[in-house]
Amino acid sequence: MYLLYFLLWIIFNGNFTLEICVFGLIIAAVLLAFSCKFTDHSLAREREIYKKFPLFTGYCCVLIREIVKANFGAIHMILTQKEEIEPVLVSFHSNLKTRMGKALLANAITLTPGTITVTLEDAEYKVHCLDESMAEGLDRTVFETYIRKMEGESSRLR
Repeated sequence: MYLLYFLLWIIFNGNFTLEICVFGLIIAAVLLAFSCKFTDHSLAREREIYKKFPLFTGYCCVLIREIVKANFGAIHMILTQKEEIEPVLVSFHSNLKTRMGKALLANAITLTPGTITVTLEDAEYKVHCLDESMAEGLDRTVFETYIRKMEGESSRLR
């Protein structure tokens, strides 16, 4: 949150001078103290976020790569009218522990073109796929690997 507050201060100012930078660091510290006092945010949680940042960055890169790949697959499916599209509804179980991890996986599936997460109950996902080929490997996606690493990181910190 501290870095977010500081970056927002710099963005809203539109300039980057020594005076604005120093004042921004002070304002960010005051806002962080306010957040810690009046919300459930804490400095331990702040450190946890910073430790997860490299994993989250890797997750975002993989998500972008998979979205681009799925876009090309959907374009190919649309442009080649040789094969008939057969939509399918797939169910699978995930071993993710946290609600945030389960929601991240559901959103990653939905963001990928050709797939939509229909329901998520406990750890049971129901996904609508535009074609059977898009349903392959949903139960062992690279997204789940990254999210599991992020969950493992948070469980070690608690």
